[in-house]
Amino acid sequence: MSFLKAALNDSLIIHPPGFYIIGFETFPFISVYFIFLVCVYVVTVLFNSLVIYVIAFNHRMHTPKFLAVVNLAVIDVILNTCTIPSMIKIFLVKDNFVPFNLCLLQMFVYYAFGTLESYALAILAYDRLIAICFPLRHNSINTLRSMSCIVGLTWSLAVGVTAFATGIMTRLSFCSSVRVFSYFCDYAPVFRLACNDYTLQWSVAAFLTFLLLAGLFTFILLSYGSILVTVFRMKSLDSRVKALATCVEHLILVAVFYIPLITIFTIGFYLRLIDPDQRVLSLSLASCIPPCINPIVYSLKTKEIKIRALALVRKTKIGTEQCKNKLKS
Repeated sequence: MSFLKAALNDSLIIHPPGFYIIGFETFPFISVYFIFLVCVYVVTVLFNSLVIYVIAFNHRMHTPKFLAVVNLAVIDVILNTCTIPSMIKIFLVKDNFVPFNLCLLQMFVYYAFGTLESYALAILAYDRLIAICFPLRHNSINTLRSMSCIVGLTWSLAVGVTAFATGIMTRLSFCSSVRVFSYFCDYAPVFRLACNDYTLQWSVAAFLTFLLLAGLFTFILLSYGSILVTVFRMKSLDSRVKALATCVEHLILVAVFYIPLITIFTIGFYLRLIDPDQRVLSLSLASCIPPCINPIVYSLKTKEIKIRALALVRKTKIGTEQCKNKLKS
């Protein structure tokens, strides 16, 4: 194998032409799993695109709450687009070679939008916190401008920290194995292939995992702690039920996203107690399923989006029937 060599700080850095992704080679009936992933991807794109379209083309829905919802929908589409098509290419078409620069690009996009997914759920928790705990000041605190600033700040932070984490991967030298045991160019499985010191990369991965998963999950828990205190202070039982009902769907999203990832990263990354095969399968499910169910569980359950979406479907159906009638006549 020929290697691309570059001198950096008087030391030899060896970059291979690319990596071979081998995560699912030992799984039986893996084709069935990838058919399932195709369905997941189609649902992700269709339903999130519907949410984006409904919100974008209805000016009445240009509010802070729906800006947060459309932000989540955009992130969901890009996150699954980053991994599922490449997984299908790698493991069904049997083309598992990923060029070095493309590997780093996929690593950057996956972790940037995985981070943004975590931020997006925290933003939705913030929206519920303001709406329930400060109802009289909700419109003055949570304005479209302030929400735009929050969303813009999270994108800047996610892109910035992920660019740094991905950039330092170029300081590693790969002089032996280039076989990545994962379902994409995963950060830890790649840097562990390096033949020079990867302490910096390990430290950055550990710090960002703790900060972006545990930190934001803690913020969400504290937000709901404040919400529960406010709810139980309400005198009317009906008011309590209505307030809590607006939080159920979001809590489902939080549980589906955070609990599997925190479990996998804690047991697999830090303790290394999880079987590598189980880690790959569990992480792929934990990464691909939330973007699929987010629009179904949360967005399309929202009354305003549901009404607009159903109206759009009826309009499309009527238009299709009219076209068929014209063709017949």
